[in-house]
Amino acid sequence: MRILVVEDDDVLRDGLAVGLHLEGITVDAVAGCEDANAATATAQYAVIVLDIALPDGSGIDLLREWRRSGLTTPVLLLTARNLVDDRIAGLDAGADDYLGKPFDLSELAARVRALGRRVTGNPDTVLTLGPVELDRSRRSVRLNGEPVPLSRREFAVLCVLAEHPGHILSRSRIEDHIYGWQEEVGSNAIEVHIHNLRAKLGRDAIETVRGEGYRMAWA
Repeated sequence: MRILVVEDDDVLRDGLAVGLHLEGITVDAVAGCEDANAATATAQYAVIVLDIALPDGSGIDLLREWRRSGLTTPVLLLTARNLVDDRIAGLDAGADDYLGKPFDLSELAARVRALGRRVTGNPDTVLTLGPVELDRSRRSVRLNGEPVPLSRREFAVLCVLAEHPGHILSRSRIEDHIYGWQEEVGSNAIEVHIHNLRAKLGRDAIETVRGEGYRMAWA
C-alpha cells in the first residue's frame, strides 16, 4: 500500500514515514498544500493522511478542493484540533476518518489499512485465493494452511495482485503501488519478486501475460 502523508512538522513527518514503513506501508511525505497537490496530480494513493494546520493553507480547504475536483482517495485527518466541532467539520468537508494528536502509531497504521481495504472493495482482512490465504492486517501468508515467510516487498506485490483478482497488472502499475517516489527501483525488481513468490507459492500461482503484466492464477 502506498500512501501520502501531508504534515508540516519535520520530526513527526519523518517519524511517520519510518514508522509506517515498518508496518509495511510505503509513504510519500510532503509538508504543505502545494506539494500535496503536486503529489496527487502525479501519483495514485491508497490513502492520504492530512494535517489541518499547514504552513501554506488549511488542510480542510485543501480537502474540500480535492473533493470538488473529483478526488475520491480516502483521507484521514491527523490533527491536534480534536474537539467535537473540529471532527464534525473535518468529516463534513469530506474526510473518511479523523485521529487526534497525540496518537498511537499502531492505531494510525490500523486505520490506514482499514481505509485501504475499503478502496479495494473487499473490507475483509483475509483474502483467500485457491490454496493461498493472505492476512493483510497481520501481514502473513499461508499456503495449504502452512505459513510462508515473505519479504516486505514480496508481501506487497502479492497483496496488489490478490486485491485485483482476475485482472492483469502491468509492471509499472505494481511499482506504483509498492514504491515511493524517493526509492530507487531496479529495472527487474518486480520480476525478481514474482520469481521469489512463485518459488514459495508454486510456479503456477502467478501468471505472466506476455506484453501486459501479471495476474493471480486463482480468482
